[in-house]
Amino acid sequence: MNSSKITEEINPNSKDINTKNIDQILKIFNSEDSLIIEAVKNILPDIKKLILNVIECFNNNGKLFYVGSGTSGRLGVLDASECPPTFGVSPNMVQGIIAGGYDAVFKSIEGAEDSMKDGTQIVLKKKITKCDIVIGISASGTTPYVLGALKQAKEIGASTGLIQSNAAKNYKYIDHYLNAIVGPELISGSTRMKAGTATKMILNMVTTVSMIKMNKTHGNIMTDLKVSNNKLLNRGINIISKMLSVSESIAKEYLIKSDGNIKVAITMYKHGISREKANSILAQNDNSLSGIID
Repeated sequence: MNSSKITEEINPNSKDINTKNIDQILKIFNSEDSLIIEAVKNILPDIKKLILNVIECFNNNGKLFYVGSGTSGRLGVLDASECPPTFGVSPNMVQGIIAGGYDAVFKSIEGAEDSMKDGTQIVLKKKITKCDIVIGISASGTTPYVLGALKQAKEIGASTGLIQSNAAKNYKYIDHYLNAIVGPELISGSTRMKAGTATKMILNMVTTVSMIKMNKTHGNIMTDLKVSNNKLLNRGINIISKMLSVSESIAKEYLIKSDGNIKVAITMYKHGISREKANSILAQNDNSLSGIID
């Protein structure tokens, strides 16, 4: 097997899958998917190094950019779009860039991934700086658009990383390689499957762990979630009620007084202070509830 093209190889375990019944196909699916966990586990040290770099960038007011095409690009856009409601951060803090632009999120834009120049241009258009980190997502590790973006980002002085499911190519402009080797796909070349799932798991780790270390949670509670709809309003009330051991009516009262900020609401109640004073205390405590309610 050519290790540089694992994602394009024929999977011997599914070569006659069309002759199987549905139960058999599902078992093959499940067996192949079980390989993903081990593949991600094998690169946890590399993921840690990348996350430390992401945190460093955030602490220097930098941003995280994902760059990909097709499924890889969509996964980056998805992860980025989930950060504001989950962690209460600005939409600019984590951004997803997909070859072909917004329309490519919903439909295939043929040829969008083939231009290194377009990758270069999007980095310049986004005004990426040396304080930022750009993570390319490419199952094959060879997508021209992604490599063009990473090369330009490194020339600017930004940190760079590449998530792929093939062996590393050792480009000098890539600081971090995350090689999630999941083997050939169930359907040859359909990297939305195992490679895509591995990518989603890694992206979950990158942003979630980074946000935990940026004090965007308290324990395992989403204390910085953005109260933007009724579901999240109710979740916010429930969080405050449980953390303070108060009724839901009191929790709602303080959530409203805090202008929808859970940490501020908790600090206001705990210390009997105004919203302005609570904001000041949190700012002095690195936006952490540790020591304020513990």
